[in-house]
Amino acid sequence: MKHIFLYGPPGSGKSTVGRILARNLDLPFLDLDAEIEQETGRSIPQIMAEDGEAAFRDLEAAVLERAVNAPPTVIALGGGALLREQNRLRAEANGDVVFLEASLETLLTRLRADKNQRPLLAGDLETKLRALLERRAAHYASFNLRVANNISEGSNPEEIARQVQHLLGRFRVRGMGQGYEVWARPQSLMNLASYLRAQNLEGPLALVSDSNVAPLYADSLGAALRQEGYEVAWVTFPAGEEHKTLETVKALWQGFLEAGLDRRSTVLALGGGVVGDLAGFAAATFMRGVPWVCLPTSLLAMVDASLGGKTGFDLPQGKNLIGAFHPPRLVLADVTALSTLPEVELRGGLAEVVKHGVIGDPCLFDLCRAGYEAVRASLLEIVRRAMRVKIQVIEADPFERGERAALNLGHTVGHALEAVSGYRLRHGEAVAIGMVAEARLAERLGLAASGLADCLADTLRGLGLPVEIPAAFSRQAILDALRYDKKRRAGVVRFALPLAVGRVQVGVAVEDLTLVF
Repeated sequence: MKHIFLYGPPGSGKSTVGRILARNLDLPFLDLDAEIEQETGRSIPQIMAEDGEAAFRDLEAAVLERAVNAPPTVIALGGGALLREQNRLRAEANGDVVFLEASLETLLTRLRADKNQRPLLAGDLETKLRALLERRAAHYASFNLRVANNISEGSNPEEIARQVQHLLGRFRVRGMGQGYEVWARPQSLMNLASYLRAQNLEGPLALVSDSNVAPLYADSLGAALRQEGYEVAWVTFPAGEEHKTLETVKALWQGFLEAGLDRRSTVLALGGGVVGDLAGFAAATFMRGVPWVCLPTSLLAMVDASLGGKTGFDLPQGKNLIGAFHPPRLVLADVTALSTLPEVELRGGLAEVVKHGVIGDPCLFDLCRAGYEAVRASLLEIVRRAMRVKIQVIEADPFERGERAALNLGHTVGHALEAVSGYRLRHGEAVAIGMVAEARLAERLGLAASGLADCLADTLRGLGLPVEIPAAFSRQAILDALRYDKKRRAGVVRFALPLAVGRVQVGVAVEDLTLVF
């Protein structure tokens, strides 16, 4: 939907990082200086020498004006491209400007190794560069979105590109057919129409939600979409895991028919994980598959359920036993929606955040160890870090044939506990208990060092989550539920078990399920 502009002094790595960022997001890449050279048939030093800097800046402004009217692109800007106020206003009105900052030592090292001539730095490089940085210090300091790209900090272009994505809350999931964009942006729901148009998604729109979420958005979101020319029909169902059934799917299909959906129409799933699973499955099977968009409003859905294209519904014997892979065309996580989320649901979503920290982000795990209030104060950072972990796992194994099973950490036991409780135990609570139980199982099997389970338990307790299997739950009933787990093969249940924070082993066959207790 928006361009990404990379800006910074000469040698900050804009072109190198920009190419990687464009590849990660499946976007075109444009180097503004290279585009000027191609259009004029002259190098930048030639233009500067023959016409002067002012004429070069005029060319730069003209090329930038054309670039912003193109489809979304990653654009590497020259080191002085936004000195003109008109250029800066044009860039900021049409995308996000990310400033790549680097130390003098880093800039000098890169520029000395670069064969391209820098006309403003001709002569004594260090003296000229110091002077240029001093002249532009206030200008460069005025950009708020910043990523450090210093050689001394061991930076590499791949990691810097990922940091830019994290900063912008902008990702792309590939590997399951057509890739899809994932955005984690505050205040984005009210701009939903522009995101839909960027994906060429058509109406009529079926806006699927549940009885808890729909009343919060029925007037505002529906009106905003209609104002932009979309025909919208709400299709709602009673809230709760107990309604994640085939009967509800049938009701959604009927609602789609009544709304006049055809194969080019779009289903929007607004709500938590249950809404996404049901709406996605209904979209996967209606007219043999129609596009859908996931609009998660719970923390659990934002960091987990909305990503990966898994859809489905429950049977009495267990969760998600019927389903399909049907990736959404877009995931739009408006973090401001979490302000209306009940505290118990927010805490439940943090179980999945902790899980992602254990799987692949020790820094995220450390953030969670700071406790509930600290986590609440940094929800945007939490959501983006957790999303990043899950997307990396999904792309490595789109259809769960190996590595992606790491995402089942805590879920094998957790799903059994949910079923035994008649789904009175919330999903996040069950996963929290399941993670600790599976960590203790890993310790008993000699896969994890002693103390990991206690570390997980302390972290989860600090977030207000349960960590022990309720004494009232029948052990036999839990064992029976485990034997229905969809991850079993040849009658043996296979677990994803934590070895340490940042390491999970998948496919661990456990024949004696009593070891769980």
